[in-house]
Amino acid sequence: MKFYILLSTIAFILPSMVVAQTLQLKPPVRFLALGDSYTIGHSVPDNERWPIQLRDSLESRGIDVRETKVIAKTGWRTDVLLDAISNQKLDRENYNLVSLLIGVNDQYQQRPIAHYEPLFRELLDSCLRYAAFDTSSVFVVSIPDYAYTPFGQRRIDPNQISLQLDEYNAINKRVSEEYGVQYFDITPISRLGLENTELVAPDELHPSGYQYTLWVRNILDYLDTNELTSTINAKIAKELKIYPIPARQMIRVEGLEGEDYDQIRVLNVKGQLQDVANPSKKEQLEVNVSGWSAGTYFLQAFKNNLLVAKGRFVVQ
Repeated sequence: MKFYILLSTIAFILPSMVVAQTLQLKPPVRFLALGDSYTIGHSVPDNERWPIQLRDSLESRGIDVRETKVIAKTGWRTDVLLDAISNQKLDRENYNLVSLLIGVNDQYQQRPIAHYEPLFRELLDSCLRYAAFDTSSVFVVSIPDYAYTPFGQRRIDPNQISLQLDEYNAINKRVSEEYGVQYFDITPISRLGLENTELVAPDELHPSGYQYTLWVRNILDYLDTNELTSTINAKIAKELKIYPIPARQMIRVEGLEGEDYDQIRVLNVKGQLQDVANPSKKEQLEVNVSGWSAGTYFLQAFKNNLLVAKGRFVVQ
């Protein structure tokens, strides 16, 4: 079974917490795609939506995609998507591939651009939470430019649309890089829509299935380019045994023995770091959780700045 591994740098959301790691994607894949009309694939058949095309492409390469969940709707802004995922109660889910593409309706509805960055950050925080705070499982797709469609050309100032979307994409790219998640810039593809009408759906506004295919090729080309180097250098994070479940006083962690770790950290579901001691080689880790709030926690072990072991546990 082949593993597709993305190389990037983690710049985590916690203050003064920056840890480099090799991004990894391994089967069985559980894919969560968040967005708006571009993710739901407005005006194209279900099988031509880009998340479905990505799923099918991975499966054709021998990758087991166990689940594909799309939470998206035509017309959703960043704030509406935030409300929608809050109602889904996904915090306890454990996806290992999460995508985010959002912002065109903020621009189209002329919302103040200053509102976009804090809302986008909240959404990216949520993506990381759904992926158990593993940046190897999260990626962002840029906003396509609808000025390069017949609909966009009928607007008063198509040039202004492009300029504003450049501002939005500058924000989501910068934030993605800060968080250390992979960013795919598909906007140049969308800007071929006037010279190649096959890139535009019959509604003269949204991308066609063919354009979505080009997006997916962009993602797959990146995965293919980085696969060999990543496979040689990366170590797949192993699952740790943590007990008892649920815990009330102490937890014990098995599987850390025999290694020297740069860092052991525990995060709660809000991404807040909990204080734990780093174990020395061959030492079993025990953590007193008696004063911790009830909920789910994620333990991560790093060696040579790579995530090499992880586990989750519940405090009651």
